[in-house]
Amino acid sequence: MKSILLIGLGRFGRHIAMKLDELNHQVMAIDRNEERVDAILPYVTNAQIGDATKEGFMESLGVRNFDVCIVAIGDNFQSSLEATSLLSELGAKYVVSRAARDVHAKFLLKNGADEVIYPEKQMAEWAAIRYSADHILDYVELDDEHAIFEISVPENWVGKTVGQLDIRNKHNINIMAFKHMGVMNMNIKSDTPVPENNTMLVLGNIRDIQKCFHI
Repeated sequence: MKSILLIGLGRFGRHIAMKLDELNHQVMAIDRNEERVDAILPYVTNAQIGDATKEGFMESLGVRNFDVCIVAIGDNFQSSLEATSLLSELGAKYVVSRAARDVHAKFLLKNGADEVIYPEKQMAEWAAIRYSADHILDYVELDDEHAIFEISVPENWVGKTVGQLDIRNKHNINIMAFKHMGVMNMNIKSDTPVPENNTMLVLGNIRDIQKCFHI
């Protein structure tokens, strides 16, 4: 369990808070808007109305005591930048800030952010890949070159073993799991037969996966 300071309770920040609550983390939530703060109270350990660009207010939070500080402000880049910079100056252990553009990311990284997230960009990329091919069920990008795809099992693979397919050597792709009706089998060996009516999770270089599965 981690202690997390969450700044900004718009749609994005609210969803982060709710998910962190599901994961049983301790969350201190901050926003200027009283209604947003009141709405998030059932999902967080504590919440305060305040301006994250004000040094005195931020000092009062004891930002050094949080494992992670997330700046989820999306409607005011200047405020996001100032909050990020203040967190760094006050000794925050790890700062994650939201960006909408590459230029925003550069400024945030230069002014105290340890990591930058692009919710709109990441969702756009996911949607483009997910809905551009009928046999792709899900997609998680790990870095610029590698990803995990959930893909329908090709019909001509059914009944063959993972070893017979040998896609690790042929395509540099790893089969991580087979999935059926929401149940995942991750005990994959060379003699594991490829099951019918399943999807599979494959890990590898994005270009290798696209080439192998004609994505």
